[in-house]
Amino acid sequence: QVQLVESGGGLVQSGGSLRLSCAASGRTFSSYRMGWFRQAPGKEREFVAACMWSGGATYYVDSVEGRFTISRDNAKNTVYLQMNSLKPEDTAVYYCNAHWGGDDYWGQGTQVTVSS
Repeated sequence: QVQLVESGGGLVQSGGSLRLSCAASGRTFSSYRMGWFRQAPGKEREFVAACMWSGGATYYVDSVEGRFTISRDNAKNTVYLQMNSLKPEDTAVYYCNAHWGGDDYWGQGTQVTVSS
C-alpha cells in the first residue's frame, strides 16, 4: 500500500523558514515525479515544486522561485521542501504528490500558516 506522509508544517512569522518532509513507502518510486502542491482556503490546489525521484531538474511555480527548494533523500525515501522567506500568501495546506503515468498518489497534507 502506497503511503505519503507529510510533516513539518506549523505556524511561522513572515520571513521565517520551515522544512516540510514527505516520507514515501509502499513501492519503488525511482521513476516517479515527486511534487509539492498547496491549497489555500477558498482556492484551488496549485503546483508548488517538483523533481524526479531519480534526480535531475527541479521545477517551481514563479511565486516561490528562489525561496523554496525541493530535494530528496533516496536512502530515507523522503522528499523535502525547504521554504525560506515565507510570506502570508504562502499560508495553505501543503500536499506531497507522487506521479508516474496513470499513477497519482497524495499525502494527507500539512498546514503551513505564515503570520504577518
